[in-house]
Amino acid sequence: MHNDREVAEQRLHRVLNERVRPAVHARAVPLRVEIWEPPGEPVPVAEGLAAPYRPARVGDDWGPAWSTSWFKVSGTVPAEWAGLPVEAVLDLGFATHSAGFSAEGLVYRADGTAVKALNPRNLWLPVSEAAAGGEEFTAFIEAAANPVVMHTGPDSLSFGPTAVGGRAPWIGDPAADPGAPLYRLRRLDLAVFDRNVHELVQDLDVLGQLMHELSPDAPRRWQILRAVERALDLVDLQDIGGSAAAARAALVPALTAPASASAHRVSAVGHAHIDTAWLWPLRETVRKVARTVSNVTQLMDDHPEFKFVMSQAQQLAWLKEHRPEVYARAQEKARTGQFLPTGSLWVEPDTNISGGEALARQFIHGKRFYLEEFGVETEEMWLPDTFGYNAALPQLMKLAGVRWFLTQKISWNTTNKFPHHTFWWEGIDGTRIFSHFPPVDSYNGELSGAEIAHSVRNFQDKAAANSSLIPFGYGDGGGGPTREMLARASRLKDLEGSARIDIEGPADFFPRAHAEFEANGGAPVWSGELYLEFHRGTLTSQLATKQGNRRSEHLLREAELWAATAAVRHGQPYPYDALDRLWKTVLLHQFHDILPGTSIAWVHREAEETYAAVAEELGALIDAAQRELAGLEGDGTIVFNAAPHARAGVPAFGAVPRAEVPGSVAPVPDGDGFVLDNGLVRIVVDAQGLIVSARDLVADREALPPGARANLLQLHQDFPNQWDAWDIDVFYRNTVRDLVDAESVTATGDGIRVVRAFGASRVEQTLTLPTGSRQLVVDTVVDWHERERLLKAAFPLDVRAAHSTAEIPFGHVERPTHTNTSWDAAKFEVCAHRFLHVGERDWGAALVNDSTYGHEVTRDVRADGGTTTTVRLSLLRSSRFPDPDADQGTHRLRYALVIGADVADAVREGYHLNLPERVLPGSASVAPLVAVDHAGVVVEAVKLADDRSGDVVVRLYEAHGVRARATLSAGFPFTSARVTDLLERPLEDPASHHVTDGEVQLTLRPFQILTLRLRPAAPGV
Repeated sequence: MHNDREVAEQRLHRVLNERVRPAVHARAVPLRVEIWEPPGEPVPVAEGLAAPYRPARVGDDWGPAWSTSWFKVSGTVPAEWAGLPVEAVLDLGFATHSAGFSAEGLVYRADGTAVKALNPRNLWLPVSEAAAGGEEFTAFIEAAANPVVMHTGPDSLSFGPTAVGGRAPWIGDPAADPGAPLYRLRRLDLAVFDRNVHELVQDLDVLGQLMHELSPDAPRRWQILRAVERALDLVDLQDIGGSAAAARAALVPALTAPASASAHRVSAVGHAHIDTAWLWPLRETVRKVARTVSNVTQLMDDHPEFKFVMSQAQQLAWLKEHRPEVYARAQEKARTGQFLPTGSLWVEPDTNISGGEALARQFIHGKRFYLEEFGVETEEMWLPDTFGYNAALPQLMKLAGVRWFLTQKISWNTTNKFPHHTFWWEGIDGTRIFSHFPPVDSYNGELSGAEIAHSVRNFQDKAAANSSLIPFGYGDGGGGPTREMLARASRLKDLEGSARIDIEGPADFFPRAHAEFEANGGAPVWSGELYLEFHRGTLTSQLATKQGNRRSEHLLREAELWAATAAVRHGQPYPYDALDRLWKTVLLHQFHDILPGTSIAWVHREAEETYAAVAEELGALIDAAQRELAGLEGDGTIVFNAAPHARAGVPAFGAVPRAEVPGSVAPVPDGDGFVLDNGLVRIVVDAQGLIVSARDLVADREALPPGARANLLQLHQDFPNQWDAWDIDVFYRNTVRDLVDAESVTATGDGIRVVRAFGASRVEQTLTLPTGSRQLVVDTVVDWHERERLLKAAFPLDVRAAHSTAEIPFGHVERPTHTNTSWDAAKFEVCAHRFLHVGERDWGAALVNDSTYGHEVTRDVRADGGTTTTVRLSLLRSSRFPDPDADQGTHRLRYALVIGADVADAVREGYHLNLPERVLPGSASVAPLVAVDHAGVVVEAVKLADDRSGDVVVRLYEAHGVRARATLSAGFPFTSARVTDLLERPLEDPASHHVTDGEVQLTLRPFQILTLRLRPAAPGV
């Protein structure tokens, strides 16, 4: 026999796709179609069902961008179909093959019950398993005309403004929508569902895909090929349905050959990654959740083996609020063990930019929802798609009762391949969490032959284990698994040439994988952050969104602190409900395509509006509590300090009367420039408004290298290769413009005002040096109108720093300043929260900020033998996709150079810059509700317990990276002090604390987080 492999394979492709697949619904009659097009935003289901419909037909255009159209489809089952399975085939004219990225629909019965969703990968609707001739059929479709903002197919290599397929940029902003219909009805039929043909499609599909992944030298490939040929010979192209059974019979030997004993084992976990906002607004995500859950619960009826995980509590909360009947179906399937609440988080957040306390609340609100609504104690952190993972997460997971961690995004690294797929992840405090990266390199698997084969080839830990996990189901825009995917899983459960596939949940996979490694010497360990070598621009894009988050986090801290103090001291009602709601609002906006700045304009516009409302409400809560505490009689002022360290005579978490607030020193003319000198630090600013000297007068040391200029604004071309809002590519450094020309440099009372203009933009900076401070504050207002540019602020420092120290949640990390390895070089843009410090063993400097996350640290040796370490802050970007007007407009931000600072100084000054004092009329001192006598033990939250018992909850951590002994004293009598988990449940932790004489003695390891629950004594006790 001659080698005709390619001819046979081409034959399979054409026959399967052009003849067999279409024959699944070959016998069809058209449905009657009517349409109603409501103006504005989506309407309630009852309104859609009762609307005045008008006639429509296949071929009609519908749907301006972001609009909703309602379709009523009806028909009669032909008499000759009696007893046959009947389905509706409903193709709304989807504009892309990808589920969730174009038009979508949700089908309802006449009584308003949701049946299932429609998308490009899911066109069918069950009508009857055994239809009655003459049976009437009616359904309603709520169709969303969501535009194709980005094509996601294999040929989509561009993710900038050209990636919208020629569409105008208004697609992300309905306010500018010209209103032209985007879609055209393609097929709306009643059809006989030919089950034999459907199963033949699945048989051929699985064998064909498997065959292509086997070597041409493998006998199994040829055995499959000949079986497929025999089956195709039996297919009558004029009678597909009549010949399907015989063709299937010819494939039985190929489909029943068992897998080898050593075959890799894949846990297939049903999943639908639903971005809580991205290329669609929040309101559309609410509907995507309803569509997806309707889909998967319908599949569960027909496939009892099917298990599906849902990983964001916020989405289920929306479902409960907006679609209670769909939510009830999810709860029903949860009781059968098919619908699996998973992930332990409120949303899947960005874990680089979210603050420490906010990440704790992600776990608290996520786990509590699953406990209260489903009775489930989740044990996994399911976070497949975010842009890097901070090194405090293992400890936070453990404190939330989480045992397992799953993610996938590190497979997107562009420089270094991560060396493990299953491993222990060790955080900055030493906590380890058993972790898995699915080697399929996707969280939207289809269980294709290519995916299964890639998982086996790619799995890095073959020497010690033979198991991996695949999350399968259409995602990003939702949709979930399909019956075709379940058919693949069934056939691949035990099939020669393939890995073994088992549909199961994370709770099945993780303990087995852990035991497998333990039996082979244990899993490898990765210590420290999981840095994503990609999407570095997310640290900077959409500054207003990032500022809204940062300020909301600190306002929430203040509101809880002062409300708790007023409640304990004065009996003022604690705003439990408002704080719960506001926290959930902020947590929602920490989703990994909102906070990173990678969503359409609509999303970020709404986020800014939401943050403004949050700030107003929290400001009112803070004001009410402080006024209760201030004692408003008299003419004096009282100064409140919410920071965890005392300043200017005001204790941490307390308030004292003060006649005046210390100001800043006035600038002194110095030739063409000015000098700021407060006795601790001397700053010289030249005629161009640049810092040419920053001298530590106490240490008698100059901070800047010879001839260097600091606070140098630099403008770079910023046009990454792929993802505009996501990426900063290293070649941006190749082009730079130093912004040295100043329109004016003038003294303004206690500061120096510098004005610069460049391109279409303008920046005004005011430099001040507060009395008694080593902190030079740069208050910056930018009217920004650049396109595809990156603005940085550079501070060259005369230090030989071996590493930089950057704040992360509940601690800090050290990163090398050299580029010895590819891993070091890849970290050319890094995340820091409130501070980044560089220094030598006995002297250093820090940059602190109120809203900047992207930083860069480089080191170079000068001709004089000295070393310059340069720290640059990334202030603004101007990407074009997915928001063509990203960051355009006026922004105000602050950063400061702290001279002669160690890490402890950086910690303190970072908090001080972000938590400014508040001054109110009043005369009463307010003693702190709690106090700690160790500067390195930082109190992150003071609040009342969530169970409304009146207990005071204090969360603190060791911030300097050393062992610490400290005493926590309470400004109220208490009867007990217990260590708790994040959910405020008691933990056994006797080594960390004991109570002596009404004080809590603490012993903390480096970066340890501790939550204490203090029970106030009853009045009079």
